[in-house]
Amino acid sequence: MRFFFIFEAFVDTISLQKGAGMNVNLNELKNIFKELVSIYSPSKNEKDVAEYIINYLKDMDLPVYLDNSYDAYGGNTPVIFTKLEGALDSSYTLSAHMDVVEPNKGVVIIEDDGKIKTDGTTTLGGDDKAGVAIILYTLKFLKESSLKFPTVYAIFTPAEEIGMLGAKNINWQEVYKNINPSKDMIVLDNGGPSKFVAHQAPTCNLFTLEVRGKKAHAGIEPEKGISSIQIISEIISKMNILRIDETTTANISKLHSEFPTNVVPDYAVAEGEVRAHSYERLDEVLDDYRKICEEVCDKYGAGYNFKTNNVYPMLTSKDELNLANRFIKAYKNIGIDAKLQVIGGGSDANFFSEEGFNSIIIGVGMEKVHTTEEYLVVGEMKNSLKVLLEFFLNCN
Repeated sequence: MRFFFIFEAFVDTISLQKGAGMNVNLNELKNIFKELVSIYSPSKNEKDVAEYIINYLKDMDLPVYLDNSYDAYGGNTPVIFTKLEGALDSSYTLSAHMDVVEPNKGVVIIEDDGKIKTDGTTTLGGDDKAGVAIILYTLKFLKESSLKFPTVYAIFTPAEEIGMLGAKNINWQEVYKNINPSKDMIVLDNGGPSKFVAHQAPTCNLFTLEVRGKKAHAGIEPEKGISSIQIISEIISKMNILRIDETTTANISKLHSEFPTNVVPDYAVAEGEVRAHSYERLDEVLDDYRKICEEVCDKYGAGYNFKTNNVYPMLTSKDELNLANRFIKAYKNIGIDAKLQVIGGGSDANFFSEEGFNSIIIGVGMEKVHTTEEYLVVGEMKNSLKVLLEFFLNCN
């Protein structure tokens, strides 16, 4: 039996072929979203929005498991897990994050011309409360329906915007004693139109380069000094940075050395990152940087220390894009020409992938995120809801 979607104005109808029906109330979805963005929830302080989500789930009589690993990074909010039992054999996990980018206190909501935005003094928080709202409404719709659907798990994380710390620090050993989420995962946290299905994202290493030279008086005997600034500048000039190749990038964002102008500086430090879609390529770039450091420092008789730290793992498909392509088909079924996407940023999906989840990331209609010009395209949020329901009801 196939389900047909008829979306009109604010109250849309999903109709069964035999005439039964369920209403999809877009006003309700928008209201959930507006309530969520009205709650202040910066990274490491998402407890109020978590309380909203927990109460919403409990009002539906859904089980709630809380992973309280937030002490590991100085937060105050648990990762929230829930489960909606379905009649079909298949199962999936939905995920979104609860924290937002500052400035976000005192959001003034303006809806105009199919968009939800602010008055321009704060971020909106559509990243990622649009994803949270869609998940909550999807669970409510499925639970209240008489339709057959897969078992749906949901995970709501804190502290995504500051290094995916919520997802990174989950105590999975304890989680699995209480709830066992499906490894097929849909993360609702992609920017732009809903039609892109991201299936691959890079791993990222931060690096710190310290150069140690030799002090000398810059006016009396500069030739006796070894300038750390001169050396680190030459090193950086030889590094391949920014767009290295199609899927590899690097950036240096900090450079510091502070001495009086009459002193040849003996210390300078630079910080940067490298992102790559394979660990082999990541190592190649970092090894090249180390060789440059060694060659230049040997030339001047300086010392150096090059340290690296992996901040998040790589996201890759674990089923040869089967889940991603099935989701593309669901988009096609509702009349949207969707595309597979390789992205350049990290998200919770990277850490879920490391845990064994087969994750894809879909868009929810958020634009100009992390700025006070951020807005949400209501039609794209609607499309994200439509494709989820199409996938759960017709593609399993």
